[in-house]
Amino acid sequence: MAFESIDGKQVPKTSFKVYRDGGLVDLSYDDVFKGKRVVVFSLPGAYTPTCSSTHLPRYNELANAIKKEGVDEIYVLSVNDAFVMDAWIQDQNAEDIHVLPDGNGEFSKGIGLLVDKSDIGFGSRTWRYSMVVNDGVVEKSFIEPDKPGDPFEVSDADTMLKYLNPKAKAPEAIALFTRPGCPHCHRAKELLTEKGHKYNEIILGKDTSNQALFAITGQTKVPQIFINGELIGGRDKLEELYASK
Repeated sequence: MAFESIDGKQVPKTSFKVYRDGGLVDLSYDDVFKGKRVVVFSLPGAYTPTCSSTHLPRYNELANAIKKEGVDEIYVLSVNDAFVMDAWIQDQNAEDIHVLPDGNGEFSKGIGLLVDKSDIGFGSRTWRYSMVVNDGVVEKSFIEPDKPGDPFEVSDADTMLKYLNPKAKAPEAIALFTRPGCPHCHRAKELLTEKGHKYNEIILGKDTSNQALFAITGQTKVPQIFINGELIGGRDKLEELYASK
């Protein structure tokens, strides 16, 4: 049975326990929703596969593009406690996403999207969905179809950005291999930051090995920079690229 639409629905006036400055504090309905236009995406659990590999990372990558379309904040909601949600966000380096720990499932139940996942040992969890909430009212929602397993078809960040602005352009996907203490790596990261780009840093000796770098790029020197899947090269090549634009 398909879930009922929540478009036009007032979101539950619940509060959330969040972890800040070494303790738990209340984040009220007004703090999150009153007088604001926010994006909320909801997922079954922190540290679960799709949530960690795709759902959260892509929202973090597109956060600036989404906010440019009249969005004040972006929140991720899950039926997890505040400590788990805070640790997960830090592990994911998702600095542009705020958490809504719905530990007791009150918000999810109130909006009609609390589901029973007891068959896989999860208990009650929220269904996967995303929504734009304008001053506490759901402007638009994208609820995953009621299928077995964990469908992930419509609540993604790219679908949300397309709704907000069909002509919006997603930012370039940038990754670079670096080594601690490398001055050329430092300059490359500075340049990317100056240009307003986010990037994923892969640190040799921590995240991967020199052998992996050579296998992927055919190079042993760092940095090695990829943009949208294309190997650009090192710092000098990056500077040449931006000088030509």
